Amino acid sequence: MSEKRPSRPMRPGPGGKTLKDIDKNVLFRLLRFLMEGYKKEIILVAICIVISSISAVIATVFLQRLIDECIIPGISTGYDSIRGKLFSIILTMACIYVLGVIATFTNTRTMARVTQGTLKRFRDAMFDKMETLPIRYFDTHAHGDIMSTYTNDTDAIRQMIGQSIPNVIQSTLSIVSVFTMMLVYSIWLTLAVLLVIFLMFRITGKLGGQSARFMVAQQQSLAKEEGFIEEMMEGQKVVKVFCHEEESRRDFDRLNEQLFSDGEQANKIGNILMPILNNIGNIMYVLLAILGGFLAVLHAPNLSLTGIGTVTIGIIISFLTMSRQLSQTVGQISMQISMIAMGLAGASRIFSLIDEKPEEDEGYVTLVNLVRKEDGSLHEVDHQTGLWGWRHLHHETGQIEYKELRGDVVMEHVDFGYVPEKEVLHDISLYAHPGQKIAFVGATGAGKTTITNLINRFYDIPEGKIRYDGINITKIKKPDLRRSLGVVLQEVNLFTGTVMDNIRYGKLDATDEECINAAKLANADDFIRRLPNGYNTMLTGNGASLSQGQRQLISIARAAVANPPVMILDEATSSIDTRTEALVQRGMDNLMRGRTVFVIAHRLSTVRNSDAIMVLDHGKIIERGTHDDLIAAKGMYYQLYTGAFELE
Repeated sequence: MSEKRPSRPMRPGPGGKTLKDIDKNVLFRLLRFLMEGYKKEIILVAICIVISSISAVIATVFLQRLIDECIIPGISTGYDSIRGKLFSIILTMACIYVLGVIATFTNTRTMARVTQGTLKRFRDAMFDKMETLPIRYFDTHAHGDIMSTYTNDTDAIRQMIGQSIPNVIQSTLSIVSVFTMMLVYSIWLTLAVLLVIFLMFRITGKLGGQSARFMVAQQQSLAKEEGFIEEMMEGQKVVKVFCHEEESRRDFDRLNEQLFSDGEQANKIGNILMPILNNIGNIMYVLLAILGGFLAVLHAPNLSLTGIGTVTIGIIISFLTMSRQLSQTVGQISMQISMIAMGLAGASRIFSLIDEKPEEDEGYVTLVNLVRKEDGSLHEVDHQTGLWGWRHLHHETGQIEYKELRGDVVMEHVDFGYVPEKEVLHDISLYAHPGQKIAFVGATGAGKTTITNLINRFYDIPEGKIRYDGINITKIKKPDLRRSLGVVLQEVNLFTGTVMDNIRYGKLDATDEECINAAKLANADDFIRRLPNGYNTMLTGNGASLSQGQRQLISIARAAVANPPVMILDEATSSIDTRTEALVQRGMDNLMRGRTVFVIAHRLSTVRNSDAIMVLDHGKIIERGTHDDLIAAKGMYYQLYTGAFELE
């Protein structure tokens, strides 16, 4: 079994923060991200927003003219005298409204493209980065939390980009335009509006900030709950085997209760904000009507931007219309605060993933195809020859050396710990010559799997050296190193696709014939042909329709098709019954012939024929030798083999 990994805490997120707590750099970076992909579209959207905002305000101006220049004069002089002007104003208003509708339609269509395109770019960037991250990242981050970044956080950004930001920008422009026209009409009525609007913004800042904080907390709680659900789905058999259903329900209820609490608080505050603002807007509407009527009746002077004037009926009606528009606009802004906070929190988590440090690879030795000339010299070619080798460029001299890939592995005084304060391996030294079978035995946590992880360079060592064909593996490019190693893990992962696709995963350019031969080598061909569609049978849910042994056989065939010189078998037969194990073992013997093989096994009967057996205990090699040598020594291996000690 695999060694214990560091615990996987939830990835730190900005849960519980208000809009003010979110780093402003996140917003600026998000805007830059938008501009990089859709600069022309965003400029078009900005123009449409300006046109839409201005058209709404100008319409109220023409409403005032319609009343003061047409309707009121028409009452006293008759409508024949103002018919031309009335038609002109109505036609102009119609043109303005049509222009506003066209601008809004264009804005909506364009933002849909910008929003979905940006989400696509985000998902591409996240997945591209995820594929470059080291194994350590996935060992220390909850998988459900990472999934939440792809779903909940991107959805929060969709809401913010597609609706919240455009609405805030348009609302801000509308407020500026409306205030400008209000000042033109009446500074006294504008001052009254300012007092009410100031009160509305104060309430919005207070309640909106609280709503935003709980909205972000709700986002974090949702990520935790989804992570828990994912774990329960993957471990449902374990839950049922140990009758853990009630405990699982209690754990879920606790997470769900927290999500409910955060969601309730966020929506409770958000839902009372709009009614409060609407009622304040209604009060402002009444006050303006009373004050405007008072000024109109008394013909009170009005200090406007164009000089001294009077408040007319048209101005009062336009002012009331603009005040209603202004209060609704403030309400719209208040509703977007929590959405923007959630969007920025989601963007912060996404950028956190994108900014993760990728797996370092300072290697420069590459794996190439070679041909051997008659004089024995090796030469690189650009087609498959069946002869692989290392292309080693010596930086000191500029000389290129070619060395045949043989599978000679040496570890010298290796120390390692998953975390610096706790070492897992202590002074490990061993060698495996080409064609040798090296077995690791020992209790769980002794360090067996860790050794194979270091050979693959899933982790780098702080002390010691590992040499592959005489080359320090830190000099070998990681993809080339791993391409030369075949791995069969204890935990089988099968992907959605056909059986043939899953076998071909070991070598993407393998032919069907090569895949079938690999399956025969692993003794998987017989059961595969008995599947409903043979090699074309679709597998889903990690091969849930297959037995554990069948899944492992496909995994072995996948490693066999790659035809690597070095094989790592991490308890590959631990989940297979005795009869199947005998079949697999024969296939494995064929697979291992002529290769360097590292075997980790609890069933000591499977390692008897190993060239060397390493007995590990607490990260140290305490015994080494052949099966007969270790039995004769009557040490720890002898006690394990005879059952005096258990491996666990």
